Amino acid sequence: MIQIKSFEFNDFAENTYILYDETCECVIIDPGCYNISEKNQLQGFIEDRKLKVVKLLNTHCHIDHVLGNAFVKETYDVSLIIHPKDEVTLEAVKVYAPVYGFNNYEEAKADGFMVEGDQLTFGSSILNVIFVPGHAPGHVAFVSENQQFCIGGDVLFLKSIGRTDLPGGDLDTLIESIHQKMFILDDATVVYPGHGPTTKIGAEKLYNPYCAIATKRGEI
Repeated sequence: MIQIKSFEFNDFAENTYILYDETCECVIIDPGCYNISEKNQLQGFIEDRKLKVVKLLNTHCHIDHVLGNAFVKETYDVSLIIHPKDEVTLEAVKVYAPVYGFNNYEEAKADGFMVEGDQLTFGSSILNVIFVPGHAPGHVAFVSENQQFCIGGDVLFLKSIGRTDLPGGDLDTLIESIHQKMFILDDATVVYPGHGPTTKIGAEKLYNPYCAIATKRGEI
């Protein structure tokens, strides 16, 4: 069974996730750790539970989600896997990082790519990759069908959605991704977003002011 540990890192209050199971293998998703304290938090959790990091994944490659990529790659000798359409997004970070005050940003290049339909394995667990562009051109999300959860990045939030005014963003595309890829998941599916608290697919279908599709409100 997959366990999920979340951390809130950097000035953007970004959610970093460690997913692990009974085998003690784990994946790190969107490491936003930038300063020493944040890196120590991530490393300390892994050491305390004697986890083995086997994959480094980015839902997308905006600066707040990739600040710790280099640290994780170097510390745990793992490959960084992203969607190919977000490679340009990743490469751009080194150019604008100082503008946001991240003068010590360390660039980490992608080592491999994933696309929709891929299955990512660790331990005895499986995550399905879905392609959900709109916030970023190569945005993906990771779904566990058995446990009914989705690591959703910056696509769908509690009563909100990801911004679309950054390069490669598009509102119509984002809404289409939500309706056609995320809202087809079971209503009980828990969404672990890139910022803020968790939510459920059913609740967002009913109450999200940007993308709700249900007309009859009920108990979720």
